Amino acid sequence: MGIPHPQGSGVPGPGAAEIVAQAVARGIDGRDGVRGDADAVGPLARRGPVKGAAVTEVPVHLPFRPRPGAPAPAPSRRTAERTAQPGRRVPRADEQLREHRGPVLPGWIAVAVGALALAGCAAVLWRAGVVPAPLVAAFGAHPRPYHGLRATHWPPLAFLGVVTLLSLGGLGRAKAGHAWVLTLFGSYRGTVRRTGLTWISPLLLRRRVDVRLRHWRSAPMPAVDSGGLALQVVVQVVWQVRDTARATLAVEDHIEYLAEQVESATARVLSRLPADAFHDDAPTLRDAEAVGEALTRTLAADTEAVGIEVFSAQPTRIEYAPEVAEAMRRRRVAAIDAKHRDTVLTAVVDAVDDTVHRLTSRGIVELDDYERKALVKDLTVAFYTGRSDQ
Repeated sequence: MGIPHPQGSGVPGPGAAEIVAQAVARGIDGRDGVRGDADAVGPLARRGPVKGAAVTEVPVHLPFRPRPGAPAPAPSRRTAERTAQPGRRVPRADEQLREHRGPVLPGWIAVAVGALALAGCAAVLWRAGVVPAPLVAAFGAHPRPYHGLRATHWPPLAFLGVVTLLSLGGLGRAKAGHAWVLTLFGSYRGTVRRTGLTWISPLLLRRRVDVRLRHWRSAPMPAVDSGGLALQVVVQVVWQVRDTARATLAVEDHIEYLAEQVESATARVLSRLPADAFHDDAPTLRDAEAVGEALTRTLAADTEAVGIEVFSAQPTRIEYAPEVAEAMRRRRVAAIDAKHRDTVLTAVVDAVDDTVHRLTSRGIVELDDYERKALVKDLTVAFYTGRSDQ
């Protein structure tokens, strides 16, 4: 809203009291719907800025509270980022680092090229007379006199020598279940999963990665359940390297990374449930299938960023720590004994009730309250003693 301030124009401006009165009248008329804004303010609303007056923009919406029932303004993006609570973030993979096929040729091609290059070198040396006469005669050729290596002999010898070194120096034996990750000056150039005799450029650095299906059994790891009781857990993980580029270049040691993530995921999953529910039929860590599924999902999400695929993460042993094992054993025995006593007592009460009901319903005996109580007491003692002896 612009408010004109006279600056030597000679036109008297409205006073502060008049402006406030007109603003209040505008608000009242706007809520009641009696008059429009133009009629509520009078000629001041229709009057434009006075010529030669300075106009100042006053944000009138700031000092006043919003109307009841009016929609609250949406928080800005920066405010939402400040109020958002930071939580656990799953590692994200580098989208540009993905496994792709590297440059490789069958080994027989390199052997053939190397043999031809060696034959070419031998021919150049024979023409220069460097090859000894007995060796030349053994191949059925005529020896040539040696006059020294001329300048025309060096270029083909150098070229054929380089071809020989490149062709034979790049030969390698690729084993099944393994792959080679190729890098050139630190840049990823591809992965070779070919088996047998292969040729890879000797300029590329090779790193062998095991891509077989593997299993890893952890040592006893410390953990706690939802009640804070100390546990010792042994986990067996079945996993495989799915993306060799990420497993080799996205992390320093993917096997050590997997071991650390197993311990972290185990601690998070086991802290959600109690190890034992002595008196309730609540879910516990003894449900190996449910705990294994939760641990597998958590571990698979944590290791996906480094190219590892987890098929199964199963706790094979969950025990109490030595410092609480004896106390928990006594508590478990007491819970089993209490449950057994409750079962026996329920069976005895049912048997006594059935016996008394049969005796009275068939008219065999007629009992008053005192006799009924005495019979129930005697039958309960007799039945409970018999059950306890069993």
